[in-house]
Amino acid sequence: MLPEVADWFQRRTWQPPPWTAAELVAAKRGRTVSVVLPALNEEQTVAHVVETVRAAAVPARPGGVPLVDDVLVMDGGSTDSTALRARAAGARVVDREQALPGLAVRPGKGEVLWRALAATDTDLVVYVDADLVDVEPALVVGLLGPLLTVDGVELVKGFYRRPLRLETAEAGTGGGRVTELMARPLIARFAPLAGGVVQPLGGEYAGTRDLLESLPFAASYGVEIGLLLDTIATRGLDAVGQVDLGVRKHRNRTLLDLGVMAQEVLDTVLSRSGGPGTADPREREMAHPTSELVQFVQQDGIWTARSRPLALADRPPMRLMRAAAARHGSIET
Repeated sequence: MLPEVADWFQRRTWQPPPWTAAELVAAKRGRTVSVVLPALNEEQTVAHVVETVRAAAVPARPGGVPLVDDVLVMDGGSTDSTALRARAAGARVVDREQALPGLAVRPGKGEVLWRALAATDTDLVVYVDADLVDVEPALVVGLLGPLLTVDGVELVKGFYRRPLRLETAEAGTGGGRVTELMARPLIARFAPLAGGVVQPLGGEYAGTRDLLESLPFAASYGVEIGLLLDTIATRGLDAVGQVDLGVRKHRNRTLLDLGVMAQEVLDTVLSRSGGPGTADPREREMAHPTSELVQFVQQDGIWTARSRPLALADRPPMRLMRAAAARHGSIET
């Protein structure tokens, strides 16, 4: 670890988070907070996550100031009962089209997170994945702590131990496979200043609106590492903090799904690092990002190729979109 990164780790890592909800309410000083849950077919878990987040929003005393002012579920095109269950649990639900009418929807998680900025107007935004299991209100408290109490912190990443579920058993360690096999080696090679971040791909993090609206959003599963690298590049390493959130349990994905995620993470990191350059135009053509990932599956003893689409195009900073809309009277598709 670079000396400056080791120093940052000591000063900008909180384990465990020392704040209480009451202390953070006092530290808000008029600032407002949204918690955004991006959700795609998460009917089994979304209600519990919403209820947990809303528990953190309850004022410490009747008539008091809540810690969380808005709980938003951004529906990424669910075909199950995700939206219905989220509303029943007390969340405000907005789908992708409603957030930015007239702007064609692109696939990918980053698209949903980006559009959430248009569906909220609070000073601080907390992102929490909707597929969490056994989540507690302390998660929101931990993520907000540095933003509300430490000068200069604009992005707070959560980190945690991630047990890996294997059928009905649960391994004591593991999980974060794309982080360990793809993201961390890429950071070591292309972005060593981010080397002290425990969970660079984690879906639980918080930021100031000023920061988030100034950054592009990768449309894919590269969104988290893209925001991290862009924050360090534009605001400096000290603008990032991280907090220990304990244990995170969620729905683990198949290796084929993780392959797509890994490709999107790879593209996001390389696009921000300049990538491996070459003077040979033939090699440049071979290295050009593809719009699909070819994987192989075996059925009835026969291996067949299957192509999975990739979401690789960034969305521009929301601040630029708002400025363009103000000039033209609408958001162009």
